[in-house]
Amino acid sequence: MLIALAAFMVVAAACGGGEETESEAEETPEENETDNTEGSDEEASDGEGNLSGEIAIDGSSTVFPIMEAVSEEYTQEQPDVRAPVGVSGSGGGFEKFIAGETDLSNASRPIKEEEAEMLEENGIDYIELPLAYDGLSVVVSEENDFVDYLTVEELQQIWVDGEAETWSDIRDEWPDEPIERFSPGADSGTFDYWSEVILEDADISKDAQLSEDDNVLVNGVMGSPNAIAYFGYAYYAENQDTLKIVPIDNGDGAVEPTEETINNGTYEPLSRPIFTYVKESSLEEPHVRDYVDFMNEIAGEMALEVGYINLPEEQYEENAEKIAEAAGE
Repeated sequence: MLIALAAFMVVAAACGGGEETESEAEETPEENETDNTEGSDEEASDGEGNLSGEIAIDGSSTVFPIMEAVSEEYTQEQPDVRAPVGVSGSGGGFEKFIAGETDLSNASRPIKEEEAEMLEENGIDYIELPLAYDGLSVVVSEENDFVDYLTVEELQQIWVDGEAETWSDIRDEWPDEPIERFSPGADSGTFDYWSEVILEDADISKDAQLSEDDNVLVNGVMGSPNAIAYFGYAYYAENQDTLKIVPIDNGDGAVEPTEETINNGTYEPLSRPIFTYVKESSLEEPHVRDYVDFMNEIAGEMALEVGYINLPEEQYEENAEKIAEAAGE
């Protein structure tokens, strides 16, 4: 009996071991399959094309609405790239660009010769990329019921220091009320352009209230029927329900800024291109290069969306060639 019992135990042990091995063999493919799936998911979330990093952008308040829209769209594509847009004016933006603090510098005027010289002295190479057309818009309050249009000469009277003090100084039939002037700040490219084409480099009225924030100018005009301001067309478009646009007569009849008149040049002399400047060495960073390519692809669309006028497609193609060349391609 002892011999039979021992034999039975050996057989039972052998059978039990075989069942356990078979069970383990059945579970192994499932575990392997799960491991492979988890590995694939990890690869997808960290897959090629996901970028990260920061991009330093500053400059013109006029260009700000376009670049803000570009950054918002880009974040949808590359959420780990931060590209906030600062607003210190064209001149203030170029100061940071010259100091090597920014990758992109937005400007509502072309770079000045002295700024270009300082960049060269600091060994900073850059490219200029036109983004859109803007039409400087002259606005008054909706409550203003007397200004129907202004000539360029009348704009000079209003804004040059020591000229008109009241609206009746411009036209006798207008109210004998002080003119309240709101202007972009001296660091703004809009101020520079206005100084060139309207003030003809004379001093702006000492009574003018200056601000780098165009929203301050909008609110200033909305608050008084005797106020007047100028700024980029996008800010008028955004607030057109509470502001009154002033057509400008440059000698060929009064013309209101519109997509058509800005684009075809009949809104003179207040039509102009607006730009961003890109540091060439920044294009060596994959996330900066990708952002700049993306920006150039949608700049025209974003310009229209925020109230500016897109450039001809050929200009964006030329921009793309500049970007590629600056990147060493």
